[in-house]
Amino acid sequence: MSAFDSSVDKGSFFEGSVNDRSVVGSGDSPANEHPRPPRREFKARGSFVTRCDSCQLPALNCLCPYQVKAESHAQVWLLTHPLEHFKPTNTGRLIRDVITTTRVFTWYRVAPDAQLAALLDDSRYAPFVIFPDDQPDYADRVVGIDAVHAAKGQARIPVFIILDGTWRQARRMFRKSAYLDQLPVLPLSTERETRYRLRKPASKAHLCTAEVAIELLRQGGDAVAAEVLDDYFEVFNDSYAASRLYHKIDPPTAAMQRLVARKV
Repeated sequence: MSAFDSSVDKGSFFEGSVNDRSVVGSGDSPANEHPRPPRREFKARGSFVTRCDSCQLPALNCLCPYQVKAESHAQVWLLTHPLEHFKPTNTGRLIRDVITTTRVFTWYRVAPDAQLAALLDDSRYAPFVIFPDDQPDYADRVVGIDAVHAAKGQARIPVFIILDGTWRQARRMFRKSAYLDQLPVLPLSTERETRYRLRKPASKAHLCTAEVAIELLRQGGDAVAAEVLDDYFEVFNDSYAASRLYHKIDPPTAAMQRLVARKV
């Protein structure tokens, strides 16, 4: 089954748009300008919770003791909608916490991030846009995971460009970003069902951003990195859900123990 379902217009692209704390009005400023400051803070459930300054989880179940770095041959570049940066429930940042080569770029409607534009022209990389393959107008760009392995065979670095936002946002990012138009499109096919507990998905086949990265890394041959990120995602998932109920996780879960063991 596919990890994506374009028939769902509302809700999330990779994950639920759970606004525990967000900012309204970041705008779509060009890359050579500073984004417009938020007009007002978004007040919603969880906005007054005391959070760790580093991991942004409620301090009751801080994620920092379980953060483990992992190396991967493939890289993940997140093209993140401006509003996603302010969501504590966004799982894209988990990828950055674990995979040392992860890059995060803010999406702008008017102009691409200058660094991203330069990297896309760098012949060392073989970038793939992760997006469903259900529309005919870009069918000629669609490739399978074998293209990732082929790039590795050519001594190039595969790059998974994940559009980090709700489905509506990601679809707009894909359609309105001309600098992505020449890149191959890699749809993720997996039997994995989501374990993301911070929203109710329209389908168990709808994976959150971190889960998409986990599956891409696993299928691309970076098994150890995928395992570490999977455990870290599980700890995040459990810790955030428990914190919503004001419950401290004790004793540590199996995933927590595995991550701590990797630090030794």
